Amino acid sequence: MNERIHTSTLLGQTTRTVTLPSGLTVQMCQMPGFVTAYAMLTVGFGSIDTGYRLRGKDVRLPAGAAHYLEHKMFDGPEGDAMLQFDALGASANAFTSFDKTAYYFSCTERFEEALAVLLGFVTSPYFEGSSVRRERGIIAEELRMYRDSPDWMVTANLLQALYRNHPVREDIAGTEESIAKIDAALLRRCYERFYCPDNMVLTVAGCFEEQTVLELAQRYFPAARWTARPLTVREPRKVRQTFCEQQMPIASPMFQIGFKAPGGGRENMRHRLLDELLLDLICGETTDLYRQLYQAGQINATFGSEVMAGRDFICCLFDGESRQPRAVYEALCERIAAMRKDGIPQEDFLRCRRANYGRTIGMYGRVESVAGLMAAAHFAGMEDIYYPLEILRSATAEELTQRLREDFDPQHSALSVIWPEGAKHQQQGDYHER
Repeated sequence: MNERIHTSTLLGQTTRTVTLPSGLTVQMCQMPGFVTAYAMLTVGFGSIDTGYRLRGKDVRLPAGAAHYLEHKMFDGPEGDAMLQFDALGASANAFTSFDKTAYYFSCTERFEEALAVLLGFVTSPYFEGSSVRRERGIIAEELRMYRDSPDWMVTANLLQALYRNHPVREDIAGTEESIAKIDAALLRRCYERFYCPDNMVLTVAGCFEEQTVLELAQRYFPAARWTARPLTVREPRKVRQTFCEQQMPIASPMFQIGFKAPGGGRENMRHRLLDELLLDLICGETTDLYRQLYQAGQINATFGSEVMAGRDFICCLFDGESRQPRAVYEALCERIAAMRKDGIPQEDFLRCRRANYGRTIGMYGRVESVAGLMAAAHFAGMEDIYYPLEILRSATAEELTQRLREDFDPQHSALSVIWPEGAKHQQQGDYHER
């Protein structure tokens, strides 16, 4: 076994990383004073993995395959694994993102038994034909529910506008047409190609015994099995369209604005942290622009921002409610253009860096955040989960200005709007009741 230790003297916290002979990486962080244990098994297989290369040939997968597989992984010959977690008093769930699938639980007792359940069902898939077919209707209903959600659709429409080829533009759960192509045999192939020890990481944080984790991990992952090489997609920098709109039964218009940046590889993690600083500098609650837009009634308390990033993509988003979304978009673009030209004032930079540093430190005091950080660091090619603190400490106003000039180009941005049904509106963003 290969073992590494990383310690933060600032936090008084240590993580231990062990790579087992099978290729599985186990990352652990004991947190004294906590009574909860949180364990997560993360697989490098998400919705953007639409195929793989096998024996020199490209094998394509239907959209939504990773999400469909996540749904069926809880099945077993003796029933649903969720019932086993419930019997142990553990709270369990799973999720599929653009580039990962994760299975997790938290508990305050019977940790060893709960961990055995987690590792057991992920390493012993059970794909029974009729059960797989029944799941199609459940996922189709889930897709219809998402299409009825304005919060979901404003983002889905924006990603369709920003990206031309990249599968991030497709729904994580696929479409009703694509999931109709998924059967038990296809799920088995996906499992065999991607659910391999070298493409997984087990992260555990809180109150637990390290030796217990390592012994169970070796028991359930005794041998190596290597992952297929996922297909990649070439994505141009130019956006597909700059504006998209839809009407839905809502009370007030909703918008989302996205700035598309080139992304990929190890640098995505650093860029994400820097971009979060930039979002605060552009239109955070302490900026003059935020106050101007708020006082003019062009934004309200729903306004916010986030960075959306994965294995090979990254974009920065502003969203909220507004009767003049076009005016908000133009104000943001003007603000970014001025900052690209004049640079970032040192005083503003230091204020935002302190605020972000404080928020980041807070993440290390939550078991679920620590487990998530360990998984994210692993798939970013890092082991030290304390790297965000160092990145924030070493960041400079000049570095942020350079990133702003390179990656926050209004020419590579788009505006998505959801209007109330039956309302009069114009593309430039004005909205009137009938």
